[in-house]
Amino acid sequence: MTTSTTAPPAVRPYESYVYAYPHKTAYRPLPDRPALRELWAAEPKDALSLYLHIPFCEVRCGFCNLFTRIGAPEELTTRYLDALDRQAVAVRDALGDAAPVRFAAAAFGGGTPTFLTADELERLCDIAEKRMGADLLAVPLSVETSPSTATADRLAVLAGRGTTRVSIGVQSFVDEEARAAVRPQRRAEVEAALGRIRDARIPVLNIDLIYGIDGQTERTWITSLDAALAWRPEELYLYPLYVRPLTGLHRLGAAAGPEAEALEQAAWDEQRLRLYEVGRDHLLARGYEQVSMRMFRRADAPRESQDGPEDYACQTDGMIGLGCGARSYTAALHFSFDYAVDMREIRSIIDGFTATEDFSRAEVGRYVDAAEARRRHLLQSLLQAAGLPLADYRARFGTDPREDFPAELERFADRGWLDGQAPEGLLRLSPLGLAHSDALGPALFSPGVRAAMAAYERK
Repeated sequence: MTTSTTAPPAVRPYESYVYAYPHKTAYRPLPDRPALRELWAAEPKDALSLYLHIPFCEVRCGFCNLFTRIGAPEELTTRYLDALDRQAVAVRDALGDAAPVRFAAAAFGGGTPTFLTADELERLCDIAEKRMGADLLAVPLSVETSPSTATADRLAVLAGRGTTRVSIGVQSFVDEEARAAVRPQRRAEVEAALGRIRDARIPVLNIDLIYGIDGQTERTWITSLDAALAWRPEELYLYPLYVRPLTGLHRLGAAAGPEAEALEQAAWDEQRLRLYEVGRDHLLARGYEQVSMRMFRRADAPRESQDGPEDYACQTDGMIGLGCGARSYTAALHFSFDYAVDMREIRSIIDGFTATEDFSRAEVGRYVDAAEARRRHLLQSLLQAAGLPLADYRARFGTDPREDFPAELERFADRGWLDGQAPEGLLRLSPLGLAHSDALGPALFSPGVRAAMAAYERK
């Protein structure tokens, strides 16, 4: 049965995709440049997550605002892996040996990790295993790829080194829509890449699709969904299209002028909500479970990650990120290298990373106090379809989220975003609330984080 996700017109459903809190645009240079050894000294190290970031792509899609650059001239990938190796040595030394160090999950992201050659992927795995001590054959390992870089030799390396999940960005199986999203690919190339992934026998295949592309209709959206379902992917992510500042599509839209852009926004929001509803219901009717607004899992699929967050969100403490676009999380500090979307700035940051010799200190980040930790726990848990067990929140903080965030939760309830039929002791979103996750998430940002993000956008 279809569940309506129509919202009051005053609520903008697509304010911001929240995959981490605080967002990197709230990070700032750290005047004290704390030593990593001090940051990790009191942290639990028996179930760490490891993330290695590769900031290279063969093309830059029109909607992309990720930290990535096109191509890697003059052996840049070699210099980047050299720097990644130095960083891994410094970080592993900072973890010390006083307490057991164990990694419970690992991921390679980007950019496009499979931009690297097969030999370079072997080296990347060696950095994770030999430098950091992660047993890739024993823990869930997720790797992102693209149709043009999912070659047989690269996939063979990933399968042999223990990859349990491959996520491929398809976005649309309709060639005209791919062109409209400034993503040069043909369906035949996508299908061939999916065949190679299945041939590699990696247990979990995730396919990313996007709705809200110019010219997309319910019929073409169903076409893409059915084309993806033909491969029986264990997971599907359905992303609403965002046109963000400094992306190719934003520059095209901005040329029409602010007035025309504002007039089209409401119609676009309505279209995306309608396509979300169509996609959600299509997958639920075909044996998929909804894990979050974006993530759907085949009901009979293996659980790829039992130790990490279901939605692969950057939400857990004990996260170690290597690479210039990666975040690291301790309980008190989130830190990384500098962040940018503009290509010139990205190139400069990558060049700075490859030239760095001393990786023993945190350079850019944001401290997370007790109030922000509560806010983060509520936000990241509530955005999952399973909801937030109140007992878990009380066990961690000694308080109740309904007492800590009464105004926000009352506003969500008034809008119909909370499930009034949820079992006792569970705070859970309604179908309408899940559909409006990208409005609900930003509504929980603290004033301080909002101000920092706004200041970054004005730079």
